[in-house]
Amino acid sequence: MAQSGKIVTSKEQAIKKGIYASPLSDNAVATTSIEKVKSEKPKSSNRKEAKKKENKSSIINTTNDDDILIDEESNYLIEQLINNASDNLGTRYRGGGTSKDGFDCSGLMFSTFKKFDITLPRSSHEMAKIGRILNQDEYKVGDLIFFKTVSKRISHVGMITEINGDEIKFIHSSTSLGVIVSSTKEAYYQRTFAQVNRILD
Repeated sequence: MAQSGKIVTSKEQAIKKGIYASPLSDNAVATTSIEKVKSEKPKSSNRKEAKKKENKSSIINTTNDDDILIDEESNYLIEQLINNASDNLGTRYRGGGTSKDGFDCSGLMFSTFKKFDITLPRSSHEMAKIGRILNQDEYKVGDLIFFKTVSKRISHVGMITEINGDEIKFIHSSTSLGVIVSSTKEAYYQRTFAQVNRILD
């Protein structure tokens, strides 16, 4: 899957990057692995009015190649972060790892955000100190979820990919299985859950 730190927010950008396809009909969707653009054909003969309509219609498709659903209210950067993290599914765990050769939990988050010029602290314990700690009714996809897997200290981190009622699904690098998607319904994560932080507002 191609990686890009460029956030596509308009038809013009999509054309420049070579990922735009002319719609077969109004509301047709042009899609690539990471960048997705939806463009509605302007009907006004007035150029300025047509330009405004075109910009308003450039919105994201809410599914990715791994069928992780993205809340329509989530922004495009969050979708790209999740897509980039998901591109590492199946990669083995490696202590201190920050590449396809292997990731530890904080290494996966650090590398994913770094691709978009967002530098997080290198450890899960330090990551838990930045951003804003959320109440349960505030959780959204893209938020970081933390666990106390060693003693009473935060020692594990993942990124929320889906919320179904009181169940949270998150992508992370597990010491035993590598990069996977897990659920807070699993007894281990239910028992060790600590907090959720919003890094991007």
